[in-house]
Amino acid sequence: MILKILAVAVVLFLIYIVLFKKDREKSVKQEDEKIEDIMVECPTCSTFVSKKEAILSNGHFFCSKECLINKK
Repeated sequence: MILKILAVAVVLFLIYIVLFKKDREKSVKQEDEKIEDIMVECPTCSTFVSKKEAILSNGHFFCSKECLINKK
């Protein structure tokens, strides 16, 4: 009787591992794909802005069009 219970428990455990293995792999991949963003300083107003959102002009990153027009 105990062997039957152990056998059922082992089978259920194996089914659990097979079904939820993909979810564990996805969560590991998401942790590896961290989003990195570089912050750059606007030379006009010294505000830090995301490099993705900044305006690039002559090798300098500006936070807005106003800072680009009023550059020092």
